[in-house]
Amino acid sequence: MASPETGVLAARARALAVLRIRSTALAVALLPVAVAVVLLAGRATGHLAAGTGWDLARWITGGLAVVSLLLAALVAVVVARARPALSPSVPISEKSAPDLYRLVRDLADRLEVPAPSAIALTPDCDSWLEDRTHRAHGPPRRSGGPAGGERRVPEAPVLVIGSPFLWWMRVAELRALLAPVVAGTGPSSHPDIAAARRFIRGLDAAVAVAARARRPVRDLPLRFVGRVARLLLRAGREHATIMERAVATAASERAQTVDYGLRIVAQEQVGLAYAGWDRLLTRVALPAWRMGRWPSRLDAGVVSALTELSRRDRLADGFASRLGERPACDLLEEPGAIDRAASLLAARLFHGGPAEPGPDWSPVGWNQYPEEVVDRKWRLEAARLHRVLDNLPATALPAPPPASATPAQEPASAAPPLSYARTAARTPGDRPAERPPADEPSLVPSADEPSLGLPADEPSPGPSAADRHVEPRPAPAPGPTLARVIDRLAHDESAGDLVAARLGAEVEREEREEAARQAARGTSQQDAALGVAWGDGMAEGGLPLFPLQPPRTGRELLADHVTAMVCCAAVDTAGAAPGLDWLDGPALLVDGARRGDLGRPVLSLVDDGDAEPLRGWLTTIGVRPEKPVRLV
Repeated sequence: MASPETGVLAARARALAVLRIRSTALAVALLPVAVAVVLLAGRATGHLAAGTGWDLARWITGGLAVVSLLLAALVAVVVARARPALSPSVPISEKSAPDLYRLVRDLADRLEVPAPSAIALTPDCDSWLEDRTHRAHGPPRRSGGPAGGERRVPEAPVLVIGSPFLWWMRVAELRALLAPVVAGTGPSSHPDIAAARRFIRGLDAAVAVAARARRPVRDLPLRFVGRVARLLLRAGREHATIMERAVATAASERAQTVDYGLRIVAQEQVGLAYAGWDRLLTRVALPAWRMGRWPSRLDAGVVSALTELSRRDRLADGFASRLGERPACDLLEEPGAIDRAASLLAARLFHGGPAEPGPDWSPVGWNQYPEEVVDRKWRLEAARLHRVLDNLPATALPAPPPASATPAQEPASAAPPLSYARTAARTPGDRPAERPPADEPSLVPSADEPSLGLPADEPSPGPSAADRHVEPRPAPAPGPTLARVIDRLAHDESAGDLVAARLGAEVEREEREEAARQAARGTSQQDAALGVAWGDGMAEGGLPLFPLQPPRTGRELLADHVTAMVCCAAVDTAGAAPGLDWLDGPALLVDGARRGDLGRPVLSLVDDGDAEPLRGWLTTIGVRPEKPVRLV
């Protein structure tokens, strides 16, 4: 087994290779200057006689030397001033987590490495060390030198911990998980390795600065710097990669002596936490973010999601028993406040929300989630679906074939033509004797108003004068109904594609408007005012950095909206209730139990136009599709 010192030596060798690339680039930039100095020195000492040829050479080399120095200075200034990108995180002060700092320092003492300079949390299932010694990332630590001057004191890297780990893992598991990460501070403190890392990160930041150059003439120098930085990065890429691998190997070897057996258990918890965190973000948090609400206890929700997973999965039965041990979040003085900050940062990164709460971006607790997110989401989508249906062209839906009757009875027994909303079309002669009050909407057109679904200049095919004693079919109740949606999708073959396309267009328009509002209020200046240093390595306007899901297709949107309409009808007419499933997100509760069998009947209607499975499901639950539902 290789010793940690072997890995450090291998990393140092690769770091020196990276620094040699930097020295080579500097030598190439100074070569014209050296030639010019030689020619001038030869003229001054008399070794090179005066003449037209030597004078011309001195002028040419002198001009090249000046240009080379200017370009080298430009590259050096941009690389030095560019701010390396920082991983978005929530800083944790020692005052707010003294036990956590004590655990990390004790771990560093056991590993015989320098302790991290600070601790930060990130809304992700990962942990790493990050160098934040650049002058743009904070006020540097200074101390008086021997001559009374000031010099910069080297700092250890910052330990970044995934926030879900603190809530799901136990204290002993967290210590075992952080052992190889903290052990990396030893190689990181080596001067050659630290210098090579600073050089690579400076080049990366310079490339990002050059990438934002948009003006062709004024930004030409930045484009030159970007080309040089990319050339140097390509030259040192292999050496930097092997250097980081050697550092990780050395840290892993050094951590073998600390809780090695418990590290295996901790690694199993990492995979489980990642699965729960992913489901929580994509199924639970994303619907709330799309509505302008952000769950303020995401890390606490991970525990509930993984507990639910352990209840459903036989392989995870033993994980629930761990909850009796001390969780790592007890190492924090105020875990609720830190969870809130990490939850807001997660919404910023994965959805692109504003940097701070506001009227259109407010927190929501898990207790209020079903009413304020699930119910409102369903009603917003149902309202959008009916708006799209309102704007569709009117279509006469086919009537069922009449029963066997004599030719004399066919005109009277035939069903009247139906309009787009499946309302029976009537002629002025078909009007009932009593009209509804003025404050109630009338379902019967007046004498000077054409019936729905028929041209104004054509007579309505109502019953003859001899058959006007037949009672007309009752029309559905006014307002948006589930029956209207089912009838249109089931009887009109082209309605599904048309509704799906228009839903996609409307959702895309709403997302563009929301993105424009967020761009207007969530600027980099606002982030800087809140203490969020993104760095030059993170392009402006790049939020969200990690989109959770690709854009939904039109068919997926249609299925979601029909499901929302069915859930609204179930809540309003069958006594169902909105609920929260920690692994699947919004859920419909019937008699206190979650119904997860709605997807197949809805897909049968959306994809095949077959409404019978959905009608059977509605009958089983007791939903009345002809009743209007409440929309937002």
